[in-house]
Amino acid sequence: MKKNMGNIDRIIRFVVAVIVAVLFYQNVISGTLGYVLLALAGVFLVTSFVSFCPLYTLVGLNTCKVKK
Repeated sequence: MKKNMGNIDRIIRFVVAVIVAVLFYQNVISGTLGYVLLALAGVFLVTSFVSFCPLYTLVGLNTCKVKK
């Protein structure tokens, strides 16, 4: 797996995942929507730690800076 996510993208995903988790556990979001958002937050968290997003490869995006 080649890295395709930059630092800003990783930080944004991590922050969004934490916010969704906090809102879910405080019962601000609940039900089916809450579980879907919680699953999406889990995906965001994993992809932010491994710096790789499979969806980016499908659409051809790369936010990782190239080292020269």
